[in-house]
Amino acid sequence: MLLLAAAQQTGLLEVLVAAVMEVADPTIPGLGSPNPVVVARLILTLLFLPVAGLARTWDLRSYTGTMLAVVTGRERAYSQRYTERFLSRLAHAGAAEHLTEVVAKWTWSMWQEEHPSANQVGTPDVFYVDGHRKAVYSDVLVPRGPVGKLGGKILGCRELVVLHDAHGHPLLATTHRGDHHLTKGLPSILQRYEQATDQAPMQRVVVDREGMAAEFLAQQKLEGRQVITLLRADQYEAEGSFEQVGPWQPWRYNRHGQLICEVATARFTLKRPDHAAPAVEVEVALIRDWRKLLPAEGVNEAAADSAWQADLTDHDRSFWEEGWQALPAPPAPTTPKLLAVITTGHSMEAVDLAHTYFRRWNCQENAIRDWLIPLNLDVNHGYAKEQVVNSELVKRQLVAQGRVQRLEHLAQVSRARLTFLRDQDHQLQEQAQVYEQQWMELSLQVMQWEATGQTQERDYFPVKARQLATDWEVRQRQAKLEKNALRSLRILTKCEGYCRELRQVLRRQEDMEAQAREMYELDHARVPDHDAVEGGAGQSGHVAAGSVFWRELSQLWLAALASFLQARRVDHRNNQPGATRILCLQQPGPGTRFRGPVSQSERRYADLARWQTIGSERRGAAPLPTRRATSASGVSLTLDASTQKGKLPVSRV
Repeated sequence: MLLLAAAQQTGLLEVLVAAVMEVADPTIPGLGSPNPVVVARLILTLLFLPVAGLARTWDLRSYTGTMLAVVTGRERAYSQRYTERFLSRLAHAGAAEHLTEVVAKWTWSMWQEEHPSANQVGTPDVFYVDGHRKAVYSDVLVPRGPVGKLGGKILGCRELVVLHDAHGHPLLATTHRGDHHLTKGLPSILQRYEQATDQAPMQRVVVDREGMAAEFLAQQKLEGRQVITLLRADQYEAEGSFEQVGPWQPWRYNRHGQLICEVATARFTLKRPDHAAPAVEVEVALIRDWRKLLPAEGVNEAAADSAWQADLTDHDRSFWEEGWQALPAPPAPTTPKLLAVITTGHSMEAVDLAHTYFRRWNCQENAIRDWLIPLNLDVNHGYAKEQVVNSELVKRQLVAQGRVQRLEHLAQVSRARLTFLRDQDHQLQEQAQVYEQQWMELSLQVMQWEATGQTQERDYFPVKARQLATDWEVRQRQAKLEKNALRSLRILTKCEGYCRELRQVLRRQEDMEAQAREMYELDHARVPDHDAVEGGAGQSGHVAAGSVFWRELSQLWLAALASFLQARRVDHRNNQPGATRILCLQQPGPGTRFRGPVSQSERRYADLARWQTIGSERRGAAPLPTRRATSASGVSLTLDASTQKGKLPVSRV
């Protein structure tokens, strides 16, 4: 009702009907002799399709509701065939261009209180231009482009180029191919709007980084427009990429009074594809975002790995010893994220420039998201919230904690192996010393016999044999010691790597805790002062958290609005003209049952016991069966969309 009143009071319906009548083709159905009443009804049908729960004219094939009939003042809504014939004949009559101009004039008269002239001196008005792509699923190949709603996937699509003013009012929208670039759509929509409204050129335009092209900016500058956009991240590296950087000024603070963004003036030169053409000089508002810290450039990772113990004391550097306690590594040097907002104009303060660009989200991006509501893509999540455990943070912490435990285990195993090898080396060294002592004693005896020439004596050969055996034992011990030394070096290197990574993981854990954000869960049941409803037996009933009442409360507003406006004959299928429709508040589920035996055909109707907004039935919504879903106490919670002393009464069973 409010939308219908708005369409009539603002003159939208009137200008659309007049525009259609100007290009009316006598072959249009219902317009053999042009009839503005029929045109108005058809336009109202198209405008109010989303209100009736329909996303496109194809849904009129199975539409059995009465919302569109009530809005258009007919007994029944127009059929899908009749409505699409009307649209088809309008398209063949070339009404699209004319309707676009009419809508442009209507939006200008609606939102612009004062019409600036070309000679007006002062701050120029700001206008926002952006593109919005919607996927088109077709069996044939259509022009493709990145669809932001689907994560930037390249799909066949259509692009809308949208124009908003500085207050977020939509002024004009044009449709183009899916591969249409915004640098081509922006000049077209601006010239079209200026010609339709006969107004002065729009001097200050804000566009996202899709309009960041040197040739495009140079052309707009020649036409006298000031373009405000954002430099791409691959066009600059750091603060040194800019010239004439001014002092940093505080710009934004968080709720705790901490500085989160700084801004400074600078200049930047954009080279054009044609090197012979002069470069484009732009003014820049440099923004340092302290909420997003990036690793500092020029840090040598190899040097950082070799000096991973530089911050530790001599006592804490013995990582190979038992009981060594790992400490978090020092934080890596970081730098705040750098953003660059540029303008082709002159003498604009850095704070004003940054503020003008980032108002895109309030003036345009949020408005584009609101378009998803008529497309049935909005979801009502609830009205209250409560703090819960940050599940994303917990997952990352669990992964980090598991890695810490794994690294501690590997380091401990390495230390155990090093301890075992040290003990083994100690034993081998003792054995080697004993054998060396024996070998020296036996060598003295052998040398005495060899010096006197008694090598043929009977006692010489056993002593010589023991000397050789002792020498072999010494060599074996020395070979094992060399092998253990190599094994110890490899294990020590592994242990060092485990300990170094352990410190880095501990540092990440501390960073996650420092950067942790609170998570809230939306609660659809906690709505103040609206928890109790009256049951059918005159008792006070409480709607639990899992009931349909608050989950579907977003659709109840239409029923309350209709009852507030005292709408009559809201459903022509009722026998009584003044009867209102009953809305069920609880779906049949584990807590509900049917009275008496229920047949299979009646069970199929159980899924239809859902919210039915007044006149918003779609896709063959059949009447509910005579058996009503009741709770265990035999009370059926229903709501009558009528008013009585400011209270929503409930019909009794």
